[in-house]
Amino acid sequence: MSSKEGKKKDFDFIVIGAGISGPFIAHEICKTGATVLMLEAGPHFNRDTYPCKEIDSNSQLYWGGGIELNTDADIGILRPKVVGGGSIVNQALLDRFDKIALDSWKDVSGADFFTQAKMAPWYDAAESELTIQEIPAQYRNGNALIFKDGFEKNGFNWAPLVRAQKDCRFEDGNDCIECLSGCRIDSKQSTPVTVLKKALELGLTLESEFEVKNLRWAEDVVTIMGVNRYGEHEAYRGRKVVLGAGAIGNSRLLLNSGFKKKLPALGKNFYTHPQSMLLGLYDKAINAHKGPLQSLKSNDASFRANYFKLENVFAPPVAIAMLVPGLAKQHLSVMKRYAHMACIEVAVRDTNPGEISVTGSGRPRVVKRLNAFDRDTQAKGFKAIHQIFKATGAKQIVDGRFTIGLHLMGGLNLGTDPSRSVTSPDFNLHGFKNIYAADSSVFPNAPGINPSFTIMAVSKMAAAKIIQHAS
Repeated sequence: MSSKEGKKKDFDFIVIGAGISGPFIAHEICKTGATVLMLEAGPHFNRDTYPCKEIDSNSQLYWGGGIELNTDADIGILRPKVVGGGSIVNQALLDRFDKIALDSWKDVSGADFFTQAKMAPWYDAAESELTIQEIPAQYRNGNALIFKDGFEKNGFNWAPLVRAQKDCRFEDGNDCIECLSGCRIDSKQSTPVTVLKKALELGLTLESEFEVKNLRWAEDVVTIMGVNRYGEHEAYRGRKVVLGAGAIGNSRLLLNSGFKKKLPALGKNFYTHPQSMLLGLYDKAINAHKGPLQSLKSNDASFRANYFKLENVFAPPVAIAMLVPGLAKQHLSVMKRYAHMACIEVAVRDTNPGEISVTGSGRPRVVKRLNAFDRDTQAKGFKAIHQIFKATGAKQIVDGRFTIGLHLMGGLNLGTDPSRSVTSPDFNLHGFKNIYAADSSVFPNAPGINPSFTIMAVSKMAAAKIIQHAS
């Protein structure tokens, strides 16, 4: 029997992407009793099946086998391809946007709801779905202690990171570095263990390992075409469609489906918070890979004013090896000191937007560069990290030789002007009342703050509007 026989093909809603945004929206829609299908290109793992080795995680949890590149090959793009998306492969860091970020969004987009007062109820609604904690001080690892000590010696302000987690059992020796491949005790409050789980209980149909290739629009129905896990071409129909495949995924789908003529801003205004990791090597073992991976962040007004932030962070050996310059013995001599490395990351609030297009074969093509201002910002972050490492006794400092784009934002930016934006303040695409988007692809610019919590809040807001329009 064909894998397609007997399957339901028509739904009230189709949600494309099972990352952070899609499950939040699907959960709200499922509460109304509507039929909802969720399509996700990546596999659906659980606590018992997440890959255990770093090389397997890279190949099984990301597009491009672990990394994609911009056209200049100087920014590595990390794009999750797994049910749960960024909530699986990150450390679930949650920050509400400050007045600086929201004022900028309001000015650029013309949307009047981008204020702290108007966003607060939606942050509260998102928070109600999660357990949120800080890492207790007694469990901060050696890397966090260097971060804190270096900040205080230089007169910089720091703060604890707020994380979506529950009962990490650090007293049992659990190491958060494993959670970059999925949490094996379901402590991390990823969407598969929170809102996606609830949506499935309410009747959501989830089709994983289904890669959507294009869509065909009509006023009364949208047809979604793609390839399932068996390599078979398959189509589904929905009265309304929600795009939750991220900046690159959403842009690629709409570009391949011929939407560029009606949406001239499609694929533009792409931001990544370019991130660089710097290593400090010490005589003593730091063991940055042990215990909580990320627990502290910069909270310094001068850093914010200069468009960068710092966090204590680390990565598994393959990822660290990509950052270390040199070849053969020179490279090996540094990597042998893995346990003696401390690591601090600088993330730039980038001001120079990139653009997503597609090749003749339909693959995404990303033009993204740091302009002079962004490079100056990056240099300021490097300088602050050098000061921190020197103040805490580092014997050698290694500047990571690769910039990473992990916070992928824009491409379907929200705004009131259809000539300069793609998504309206009602979260439908301009001119397409039955196609919606509310994930990081709708971000008007780079906020300079971890985006996950705001994706959740905006998705909650969008879901309310979508349901209102459907009634």
